[in-house]
This record gives sequence, structure tokens and C-alpha cells, in this order.
Amino acid sequence: MRLGYRVAYRLLQLYTFVRRPEVRGTMVAVRDGERVLLVRHTYGDRRRWELPGGWMHPSEAPEDAARREVAEELGIEVVLDDGSGSLDGDWHFKREHLAWFACDWPGGRGTYDPVEIAEVAWFPLDALPDHLGAAAREVLERL
Repeated sequence: MRLGYRVAYRLLQLYTFVRRPEVRGTMVAVRDGERVLLVRHTYGDRRRWELPGGWMHPSEAPEDAARREVAEELGIEVVLDDGSGSLDGDWHFKREHLAWFACDWPGGRGTYDPVEIAEVAWFPLDALPDHLGAAAREVLERL
């Protein structure tokens, strides 16, 4: 399955390089005090740390997409904070309209999808990893 994700990701990269599409996405900063949860995917730049998130379905509300992505990637149900924001940028050959949210860790134990997620780790907000995705860095600077 991981190989399938990697091949699909490369094909998607080729498509976005040629077409330069506009897409809608979401990211969620899951916090536990002064720490934030980051993920490394099994596809793309597998060294890069990101916030949980992904693309929105065409008619999906940003809040619904954010909760869905966190549930898919981390196996947890979250309550999003009232505060959120949006961010536009050119990342990975596409124009992204990104809705971002924050939430507190709901407690308990999550179960991440090992096909899509290679690693999950907590990082202090004042000691984020060097290899952090550009959009994730911008979102965390706004928190």
C-alpha cells in the first residue's frame, strides 16, 4: 500500500507540475500544552514534518475536512478551537487555499494509519524540527 501511495504521489506531482491547479486544503495544529503534534508521511519528501491535514472534497466545509483528516491520519476525534485562519500559497507546484485550525489533544491514545503516516511525534513549539513543511511553519508562526 505504501508503494501505491508513493507512485500515486509522483503521478500527482507530475499533474500539478503541468497543470498548476488551485486546490483547497486544511491543516490542524493539535496541541498538548506547549507542544504540537507533527506527522511524517510515507510519500513525498519523507523527511519533512507536517501538521495533520489534506485536501478538501469539492463540497466539504473546511471544519469537516479538518476533523476528517485528523481522524484518518491520527485516529482521534477533535473539537476545533473557535480561532482559525486561512493562508494562500504556492506549494509543490499548486496554488493552495489553506484553512487551518487548532485544537487540544483529546486525551487517550490515537492510532495512526501506517500506510499514510510514517511517524508521529510531539515537538515543543519553541524547538520545531528543521525539516518542517513551509505551510506548517507559516501556520505555527500564526498560532
